[in-house]
Amino acid sequence: MADAVLSQFKQAEEKEVISSDKKLRIGIIGTGWIAESHAESYLIMPDVEIVALSDMIPGKAAKFAEKYGIKGAKIYGHHSEMIADKSLELDGVSVCTYNKTHAECTIDCLNRGWNVLLEKPMCVTMDEAVAIRKAEKASGKVLTIGFQPRFDVNMKMIKRIVESGELGEIYYIQTGGGRRRGIPGGTFIEQDTAGIGALADIGCYSLDMVLNAIGYPKPLTVSAYKSDFFGTNPEMYPQDAKRFNVDDFAAAFIRLEGGIILDFRISWAMHMDTTGDTLILGKKAGLRIPSTECWNGTVGGPMKIYKDVANEPVEFEVPILPDYSGMGLFDHKIRSFLDAIKTGGKAAVSTDQIFYNQAILSGIVESAELGKEIELNLPDVESI
Repeated sequence: MADAVLSQFKQAEEKEVISSDKKLRIGIIGTGWIAESHAESYLIMPDVEIVALSDMIPGKAAKFAEKYGIKGAKIYGHHSEMIADKSLELDGVSVCTYNKTHAECTIDCLNRGWNVLLEKPMCVTMDEAVAIRKAEKASGKVLTIGFQPRFDVNMKMIKRIVESGELGEIYYIQTGGGRRRGIPGGTFIEQDTAGIGALADIGCYSLDMVLNAIGYPKPLTVSAYKSDFFGTNPEMYPQDAKRFNVDDFAAAFIRLEGGIILDFRISWAMHMDTTGDTLILGKKAGLRIPSTECWNGTVGGPMKIYKDVANEPVEFEVPILPDYSGMGLFDHKIRSFLDAIKTGGKAAVSTDQIFYNQAILSGIVESAELGKEIELNLPDVESI
């Protein structure tokens, strides 16, 4: 029986077809390290040319263009200079700035009539999330959020298992991610630029993995905790401890619409090797998803399904699936954005889902600071 069940999940992913009949004109706002991955993917696509680069640090965008051999691109300082250039025609923009400027840059680009690929997290506050949604709807443009793990074949398997009904009705999920030591530097660790720490950097991915699998139900309440014991410790981080003022660990108990409980924890640093495997418990079966040492966009090993057969407990392995497309996860992310632009199709990672992801992140921050459970009282995302 186990073999029969597994066979329905072992379908090979079809290789994506890359159209090259039109060169799409792309701009990049923010030329830090994450922009490098965007540029590398854009540059291997035959139907793309990077024609504009913007960075508020003088000379940074020009050096970026030189490093990647991007010739002829217009160079701008603050993104407002790019927006103000009425001669600039773009099909799409990658917003690769630090978290606190995600909303401003995205809204400005949408209002300018440009399609946007916005790096994660969507933003920092729920007011920003609402403003982004409104700008997206008013513009009629494509806005997709940069969650490249969505394109991993094993991540897709998790959703297929849940949607198959194999687990039955889902009632409890444990998820998160844990680095024993993995605090980044730069703009990630300050309130003024990041706004949120580990929650925004890797917590949003962990939430998306399970919420996408179960159809992104609305979150109702959050009871949370967060701390910064490691990032602020000068013995552990002598160069950055003085400016570290975001979370390096967080945990939360979240009630979702439909009676589902989400037990979540995330870590940049702790005295432990993992916060635990992801567990999705259903009334017919349970799924264990092995954790990874550092959130890398896939699962940590073969998954296992636990269930009863003839009133006896059994378990079987869901083997790791290969990706036959020949593309990396970032390439898939970039390609999906370009295809949505060309076809006028739906964003691969849409704001109507990530709005709820952002609500949980923001709710964790609020609940932790208040020291009590809070009700989110979210509007129906379709009404925004």
